[in-house]
Amino acid sequence: MKKAYIIVNPAAGKSQADRFFLSIIQNLQTGGYECTSRATSKCGDAEKYAEEAALSGRYDIIVAIGGDGTYNEVVAGIKQSDIDIPIGYIPAGSTNDFADTLGLSAYMPLAALDVTRSQPIKVDIGDFNGRYFSYIASFGAFTGVSYSTPQSMKNILGHFAYVLSGVAELGNMKPWTVRVKAENREIDGDFIFGAVCNTTSVAGILTIDQELVDLSDGKFEVLLIRYPNNPLELNSVLFSLSMRRFTDNSLIEFFDARELEIEADPNMNWTLDGEYQQGQEKIKIKNIHEGITVLIPPGGEYK
Repeated sequence: MKKAYIIVNPAAGKSQADRFFLSIIQNLQTGGYECTSRATSKCGDAEKYAEEAALSGRYDIIVAIGGDGTYNEVVAGIKQSDIDIPIGYIPAGSTNDFADTLGLSAYMPLAALDVTRSQPIKVDIGDFNGRYFSYIASFGAFTGVSYSTPQSMKNILGHFAYVLSGVAELGNMKPWTVRVKAENREIDGDFIFGAVCNTTSVAGILTIDQELVDLSDGKFEVLLIRYPNNPLELNSVLFSLSMRRFTDNSLIEFFDARELEIEADPNMNWTLDGEYQQGQEKIKIKNIHEGITVLIPPGGEYK
């Protein structure tokens, strides 16, 4: 029988991992996995446990139960171990952007069953000045939504909590002067938002068409929104974002890149996979091509 090491964040989302945990274990066992589990209690636990499990050599897969932040830590732990062990992801967060991109079931017992019949797929991850991220590094409007929205609000309202917080942020937009250098272009100016991503969903608010996102092409999708000077420009930006017409608006920059060098105000903070990242004056972001192995279920949306 194969062996699965389960890392569960009991505080993620609406704390439903506890409710479904027995069903998750039963479905994994039915699918042929002997299970060992460990719960996190603080930030950094999932990274530590994943690295230890990978280095032990005793497990065939590592299963992350939690939100995208938990998944981020498991990815980081596996990369620290330098051992390529597949990740099964059972989403239990409030938004689960990356899980949506992968086409994972939001019903945890079904997601567990899918793990047992999934295929391993190598996907890209990112390096942000030496810190790993699995699907997005972002700054500006919406960026603080994931880590600043109170957990109690997330638990009550779920995805809608992010929408409410995102709308509130639009009313307090601050321009950040940023210079971006990629392989074939240099861009500078005042921006209200920027994302370097490998996902179709950003904070549950912005969406990128699936046909524009390839999770293992060695490139990120880069989205930058310039500061609108008046309500008319703001409305045009919101319309373009809602219609996913990023290339039709002069205030929006959208392109692919393998590496970026960014100069910005060190007080401009970022989020990596929804988790806080302190700002830095000089930032290098690199795509790690096929840097991790993820288990994708039959019918998953991976392209």
